[in-house]
Amino acid sequence: MSRKAEKAVNEFNQQMKPVSLWADAWKRLRRNKMALISLWVVGFYALVALTAPLFPFLDYRTQVIEHANLPPSLQPAGKLVIQKLENQKKLLEERVNDGMDSLKPDLERVEVDLQKARQEVDTNPINKKVYIFGTDNLGRDMLSKTIYGARISMMVGLIGTLTAVFVGILVGAISGYVGGWLDNLLMRFVDIMYGLPYMLIVIILMAMFRREGQSSIFILFIGIALVSWLTIARVVRGQIISLKNSEFVEAARSMGASPGRIIFRHLLPNTLGVIIVFTSLSLPSFIMNESFLSFLGMGVSAPLSSWGSLVSEGANTMELYPWQLLAPAIEMTIFLFFMNFLGDGLRDALDPQSKNRT
Repeated sequence: MSRKAEKAVNEFNQQMKPVSLWADAWKRLRRNKMALISLWVVGFYALVALTAPLFPFLDYRTQVIEHANLPPSLQPAGKLVIQKLENQKKLLEERVNDGMDSLKPDLERVEVDLQKARQEVDTNPINKKVYIFGTDNLGRDMLSKTIYGARISMMVGLIGTLTAVFVGILVGAISGYVGGWLDNLLMRFVDIMYGLPYMLIVIILMAMFRREGQSSIFILFIGIALVSWLTIARVVRGQIISLKNSEFVEAARSMGASPGRIIFRHLLPNTLGVIIVFTSLSLPSFIMNESFLSFLGMGVSAPLSSWGSLVSEGANTMELYPWQLLAPAIEMTIFLFFMNFLGDGLRDALDPQSKNRT
């Protein structure tokens, strides 16, 4: 007759169901309503960015000059073009009547364009296009541009974060576990890198290699990853130093485990909480760095666009066409807002000390 496995009980002789660290963290994360909403919003952004080619709007590189600077609307583009030309005609007629005869050729041109637009409003399929976010000065769909801009910005942020995590974990774990002269050497190197003017170096790299015809986005990845790993290296080093003399590490050493196995199989899994929190909080900062560089004209090059380059373009025309600035700016602000809330929620959920506060 087989014996049933004994189950853990508490002081009241009640059976206790074992809960893993990640299940417990997920349970606490779900209690944080703002963090849970942020998780859904960030997931929606990621899904839209990944599936952008499947959407039926025009490619972000497609230029329709007749549709230039159309405002956001749910009406077909053809009707908006007619309204814009009618307004231009009315304005020109008023000025010509006031004695500005030099504008007569412009008035004739607008009348011809208006007649052509009325003839093609129902026959040309492009005139049935709806621009929810309006268009830019070349007639490109702002909705398409902001979504594809999100892909670039999120990709730069993700690659920068993954590079920071990979290099930082490697340097910090080896430095913290080995200690001694190697720890001093690596940490002094980190101190030197911290002293470098990070943004200035990235700008110089972008300016130098752009002239040589190198891919701007590749150089941008290198520039952002240059010193992005320094903070996580210090954080991981501190965690490894606090754990390397623990009992489970001593047990692994007594069983003949190699230093590599101890670091990657025993120590690093116990620092995953800190690493995940750092990753979620670093992603917005990398996106902001890329946006700042693109705003200065040192980021991605045309025909590619990012949130920063779109904001830079919109800032030049914001007085006449404010939607060209508001569309990418609001989209970027919402994403960064919820990404920071998600990072705070993950920090609270993965912090062991927070169990006593919830």
